[in-house]
Amino acid sequence: MLHKIYRASGDPDTRYSPAKCIGCEMKEVSGRPDSRHVSTSFVERQNWTVRGTMRRYTRLSNGFSRKLENHAAATALNYFAYNFIKIHRTLRTSPAMAAGVDTRLWSVEDLVALWEAYEQRRAERVA
Repeated sequence: MLHKIYRASGDPDTRYSPAKCIGCEMKEVSGRPDSRHVSTSFVERQNWTVRGTMRRYTRLSNGFSRKLENHAAATALNYFAYNFIKIHRTLRTSPAMAAGVDTRLWSVEDLVALWEAYEQRRAERVA
């Protein structure tokens, strides 16, 4: 694991500016990782993708969820669409198909049908 250490300036005028990286610590979490391949690039790319595709994750936005259930549902929908519906340019297919998790490209109609079935099962359990 690569842990970056940051120092905030403490100046109120720069509170929205990124903090300065003052060092890094590398720790083995499990296994025997090759230290040449330890990087934060994958996590940073995922963070950028989420913030770029979901308004509720951007700073100072009004696209927030009032209820945790709504936030979880919006996040789940976004990840499902990203991994099962969207064709990625570099992969030329969806990430789920590239990873062998699924054999077909899902459509929005498939997602809506799946969500409706989930909601119906949930309503039957409550009733």
